[in-house]
Amino acid sequence: ELKGIVFVIQSQSNSFHSKRAEDLKRDILEQAVDLGKELPTVLLIHQIDRHEGAWTILPLMTDFSVTYGRNSSWIFFCEEDTRIQVMKLVETLRRFDKSKEWFLGKALYDEESTIIHHYAFAENPTVFKFPDFAAGWALSIPLVNKLAKKLKSEPLKSDFTIDLKHEIALYIWHKGEGPHLTPVPEFCTDDVNSFKADHCATTYSNFLPLCGEPVNKEDVFVAVKTCRKFHGDRIPVVKQTWEREAALIEYYSDYADISIPTIDLGIPNTDRGHCGKTFAILERFLNHTSPRTPWLVVVDDDTLISIFRLRKLLSCYDPTEPVFLGERYGYGLGTGGYSYITGGGGMVFSRAAVEKLLASKCRCYSMDAPDDMVLGMCFSGLGIPITHSPLFHQARPMDYPKDYLSHQIPVSFHKHWNIDPVKVYFAWLAPNTGESRNGKKVGYDREDL
Repeated sequence: ELKGIVFVIQSQSNSFHSKRAEDLKRDILEQAVDLGKELPTVLLIHQIDRHEGAWTILPLMTDFSVTYGRNSSWIFFCEEDTRIQVMKLVETLRRFDKSKEWFLGKALYDEESTIIHHYAFAENPTVFKFPDFAAGWALSIPLVNKLAKKLKSEPLKSDFTIDLKHEIALYIWHKGEGPHLTPVPEFCTDDVNSFKADHCATTYSNFLPLCGEPVNKEDVFVAVKTCRKFHGDRIPVVKQTWEREAALIEYYSDYADISIPTIDLGIPNTDRGHCGKTFAILERFLNHTSPRTPWLVVVDDDTLISIFRLRKLLSCYDPTEPVFLGERYGYGLGTGGYSYITGGGGMVFSRAAVEKLLASKCRCYSMDAPDDMVLGMCFSGLGIPITHSPLFHQARPMDYPKDYLSHQIPVSFHKHWNIDPVKVYFAWLAPNTGESRNGKKVGYDREDL
């Protein structure tokens, strides 16, 4: 029955995201009223604030077991943009014996082993299935109770949270001893208005958010981190692809090259992290750009990004709030660590966030510390939450399941390794992919990449 389902929305505290999650909660409860059913429990993850790492979900299992272990049947997780037909969901879950251990979802798998999954199942990565969070996924209460017990004796192995859906599936699978993901055809990521969605209990409503007019080109300042040894091969790619989309762009290097041009920040290049360089960029943004420029984007010289799409996405955020946006990773979240925005996919700051950060005393513990992790530590200490968008990517398109990318309009990818980055840009990110540019057709078939 519906009252036996605990709905958990994977929400965020940023005002744009929390409103979307509240809207989804209201929709679930209104459907329950219309069905004449007893109201189910609907939780928003960002409100479970006892855990800095609540978004990683596994740390919540003990609470879920204690609170819902006796009177509930299922914990159903979904994203803020998942749309749920409540009655169909109840009917779908009814097919599964709630007294057994079930891990249900829409199955994704890697076609080739990939760095973001630590090359797991290298011999045949297609054998391991993990859930597409956008479609919703469910755990039966017996499995929740088992996981809560297991977490007491066997904490999570890695300090890092990189791809949560894969890591949760691995923990549940437990070297083959735990349940595998059971694919459920009614858990869908088709658009809510698609003819394919008729049989679906869940659909997905958003490929790229737009909340009014895209922000102006002049409202986004782009900082590209580079160094002398990459001027010859990486910078030409930026100039052939996305540079023209940026009205305000500067290249920061360890060498002033007037042909690009690059700006020497006076900070030597380091082989490891670039904390010193990134903090110098933040100071320069605050002190040497127009105070009317509300957004700063910091990217690597091998980041491929759509500024055109980013401007649409930023229409949803309030730059007077401290916003730190990108692809979220976690470090040490089981033991009081912090979340951070991974640098390769691009880090987006509101001016308010940069002001708060630089007004604090939080700085690099060494010039070659990892800049993205130090920033995460600093913002965590300031109580400023990381805002995650799945549209930023730390890796290349082929490092993600095709089915996962199919319900996205991506904002960025990262790395030129073993790809033609210009082709990847025009296939995945160009604002007028498939249209002609200077009389030439520039679309590429994604299947070839």
